[in-house]
Amino acid sequence: MLDESAELSVSITQIVQRLKGTHLHSQLEKQAKECLHKPEIKLETLKDDVRRLLKASGMTCLPPPRHPRAPPEHTKEPLAYMRKAQVNWEKRILKSLNSMCTELGIPLARKRPVPEQNELTNKWNEMGTDEPGNIETQSPCFHSDMLKVLVGLKNPNNERSEDLTVRSHWGLIQVSLNVRDIPQTREMYPELGLTYGQLGIDDHTHVPPVVSEHDSAAAQQYSRQGCPTGLRAQLWSLILNTTDDPEAITHYEQLKARVIHHDLLVDNLIYKDVKLTASNDDYYFVFEDYLYQVLLCFSRDTAVLEHFNYNCATPPKSCIQSKSGSEQCAVVYPPNGVIPFHGFSMYVAPLCFLYNEPSKLYSVFREMYIRYFFRLHSLTNPLCVLSLCLQFERLLQTHLPQLFYHLREIGAQPLRIAFKWIVRAFSGYLSTDQLLLLWDRILGYDSLEIVAVLAAAVFAFRAENLMEVTSLASAEAVLADLSTLKVMPLLQIFLFATSV
Repeated sequence: MLDESAELSVSITQIVQRLKGTHLHSQLEKQAKECLHKPEIKLETLKDDVRRLLKASGMTCLPPPRHPRAPPEHTKEPLAYMRKAQVNWEKRILKSLNSMCTELGIPLARKRPVPEQNELTNKWNEMGTDEPGNIETQSPCFHSDMLKVLVGLKNPNNERSEDLTVRSHWGLIQVSLNVRDIPQTREMYPELGLTYGQLGIDDHTHVPPVVSEHDSAAAQQYSRQGCPTGLRAQLWSLILNTTDDPEAITHYEQLKARVIHHDLLVDNLIYKDVKLTASNDDYYFVFEDYLYQVLLCFSRDTAVLEHFNYNCATPPKSCIQSKSGSEQCAVVYPPNGVIPFHGFSMYVAPLCFLYNEPSKLYSVFREMYIRYFFRLHSLTNPLCVLSLCLQFERLLQTHLPQLFYHLREIGAQPLRIAFKWIVRAFSGYLSTDQLLLLWDRILGYDSLEIVAVLAAAVFAFRAENLMEVTSLASAEAVLADLSTLKVMPLLQIFLFATSV
């Protein structure tokens, strides 16, 4: 059982994640900086002060009370069958990584010899010209594997008492979750309404002085209607509360030193993924060096482990020899707790258009990951990939039931096509300018839900052609190229220009 101090720590972590980007968060951050040098602020009374501040602020987002003997993971995910699925998925990934280590004879980690350290230091900014990584290395996790796990999820309590509504659901996801329908989605995204100006459609939209005022909450509100190209980098940094302070730069340099001193097996996965994805993309191939730098540093960053405080997943552990060599001990591996998978580099690639300083690029990516991207490969977090998939199916089934039924009958379940878009937040599928407009709204609404809405909108846009297809292959051909699509008109028409 957790003591009171640990309980408070978990509560504060969850509250901070919900607060980030809000006006209250910026107020708290500003006041904290002002109070640093005040003599009346005492460390021994800080916890009580925090409690009083939360109460005075009217905060109602404290985690629901749980049984005093319940472990923390039960608070993060109360459903046992969901926790079991997440654990089995993690075991499967780790087993694949350990098998790779054994079969290829590559250690999980090794210290680089001094000549190799010097070589890597010299070519740090030109890693894309080399062919690092074992060509036989394969990612232990693919999108199709995850989709199979999601499709196989069933609530054991519904096996015998399932009602007709659940039985008649046409989609692949058979878990009952609370997701928004179209009217509720309209209420969630009022700024996408037809009467609002949108950057990407109405490029004369007024730009308020949010950057000069350093107001995180105002920047977040503004990004709901899209960010101007010239200000997007600054606005996103404001929303994510990333800074150019010396501490951030020093932290990045420390991570770089760890990369230079030690080689990890997951480095091969990173090299292979960049080569197979971003390096072959017309938009992103020029950023190959940046991708290596950011992702290799990311794998060493133990600060990333913080997100497991509110992520129902657990960081993977592997056994290594102790310093004495006499026994094995389990350590988190890789150090950041995240095993990269096929397409992982595409979370970083679009950010390279905004930031040309590696330390700044790294800080923004890390914050994007611990706020949003981790949800795209976690099974059971709120607004995780499971709920996004279910929402996509529900929106499409409600909006275009004939299309959904037709595709289902010919063996072309819509989710089998859309899953790769969702799990990458459309990175690598939309043109970069349109992708950044979509990600503006992710930050603006502090939610990945807009990804599921756009996936349904794409099907609606191509509905006439899809009604003519007779197989999964022909349906995939109709939706193979999304690079010419305009995000904002699709979203506005789907949500506000049709009656449901």
